[in-house]
Amino acid sequence: MDSRTIIRKVINQGGAPRIGYHLPPPWPNDIVHAGIAPAPGFDDRRTADGDSEAWYDEWGCLWRRLGGISKGEVFQGAIADWDQLDAYRPPDLGLESRYQDARRAFAAAPDKYRIGDIPGCAFNVSRYIRRLDNFLADCLLEPGRVRRLNAIVMDELLKAVRRMTEAGADAVMFPEDWGTQDRLLMSPATFRDLFLPEFHRLCGAAREAGLDVWMHSCGKMTEIIDDLIGAGVRVLQFDQPTLHGIDLLAARFAGRVAFECPVDIQRTLQSRDAGLIRQEARLLCEALGGRGAAAPRCARRVSAPAAHAQVAAYDRAAGTETRRAGGFIACRYTDEKAIGLEPEWQDIACEAFLEFGGWKG
Repeated sequence: MDSRTIIRKVINQGGAPRIGYHLPPPWPNDIVHAGIAPAPGFDDRRTADGDSEAWYDEWGCLWRRLGGISKGEVFQGAIADWDQLDAYRPPDLGLESRYQDARRAFAAAPDKYRIGDIPGCAFNVSRYIRRLDNFLADCLLEPGRVRRLNAIVMDELLKAVRRMTEAGADAVMFPEDWGTQDRLLMSPATFRDLFLPEFHRLCGAAREAGLDVWMHSCGKMTEIIDDLIGAGVRVLQFDQPTLHGIDLLAARFAGRVAFECPVDIQRTLQSRDAGLIRQEARLLCEALGGRGAAAPRCARRVSAPAAHAQVAAYDRAAGTETRRAGGFIACRYTDEKAIGLEPEWQDIACEAFLEFGGWKG
């Protein structure tokens, strides 16, 4: 059973011999990502002044950041005034040349589950074009114009879905940060009115093309998880699973959607407590991944090469495995510098994911 088959079984909530792994070298990994290349001739007009850096994205938004360790934030949206909407021209995400790198990456990894990264659903792109503070006000004051902008953005995103399908993707994945640390960014009613139809549109196009849909979201947006599942999102990627409550995610949503998570990056990893990190990794595997106490496991402090060997042995032995399994994929947060974390704490999490990530007996 290869990685691609295992991730599909994890997503479909049954028959996987173990949890999924989306970990960097030297740890096991079942997944390959590829994104959209820049448009030919695109110039981001990047400038630097001391510790400050500024650049434009292809949607026409001016970004700034300090220190070089974050992705930055939009300083000026491409549409600073709604009077500019009629003249606005988005980038063309349908250019076939922009997907050649993705095609090569997917072709080089036929045994991996292949994810094509796209910029968002409507919200993640539209909020940049208007700038977030303006756009949240727009959702209440200018809903008609918000819908028009969403439609412009969605036309390009649907081109990207089609091109990723042609490139050989098994899924598309996008970021949509919908929450603060304690609540949704807007009322559920406003979300359902202005943005849920776009989720249905994107997920419907992906489903027709045979693709799964993965979504990353930061913040506590538990209120709309049911809506996202109903629209067709198959995997939710959360870097802060404890923000929702891991037991709550298991009780309400396990078996209906799969989850990809590291150990919580703002709470548990920041504790720098090896026992707490191992405990949460085990809870994720058991609550969201359906792992039981009788599962075959790697040794407690197994090395990465030995883990590779044991995972490969699980996979070879699992060709006829049909027992029901949960839907959990273990991952590692990719920007430790940005969160001020030493790598050894995520090494402990990776080891625990391997220890507790065997199949349920």
